[in-house]
Amino acid sequence: MTLTFHIRPANEDDVDAMLKLVQDLATYEKEPESARATPALFRENIFEKKYAHTLLAFNGTPEAPGIALGMALYFFNFSTWTGKPGLFLEDLYVSPDARNKGIGKALFAELGKIAQEKECARLDWSVLKWNAPSIAFYEKKLEAKAMEEWMGMRLEEQGIENLQKLAIHAA
Repeated sequence: MTLTFHIRPANEDDVDAMLKLVQDLATYEKEPESARATPALFRENIFEKKYAHTLLAFNGTPEAPGIALGMALYFFNFSTWTGKPGLFLEDLYVSPDARNKGIGKALFAELGKIAQEKECARLDWSVLKWNAPSIAFYEKKLEAKAMEEWMGMRLEEQGIENLQKLAIHAA
């Protein structure tokens, strides 16, 4: 059976749907306790400060939308090597019952349009090493290349605060 769906940019009224998809993603990635975002944080940081952007896929039509089935949350970065912006896909998630129906491909197609409109040199994202179905999709369908020479690094809030200890105090 064919699924009718449409994709549009998220707005503030979509915060609850976005958070549900994020929680579902965190559960899928075996870290439900790590998803600590709140409606207030999403409203402030996505819609007011515009640190990130979100595309949502809904079943139904734009005139009669249903529930959110998938999302792509992204932001822009910059490459010193290319001298151009890049698009970083922070999260892409499609609900399990809506997978293999073209939603993931459609979300990537929309991201590709945005990247071209913004003249991005790259579209980057990370994937968990154990997520074989997604890796296969990225490599086979999208022809994405794994960046095997790179290792992701992260500082969380306490690590960021600890950076202040490295500051040189001028006399």
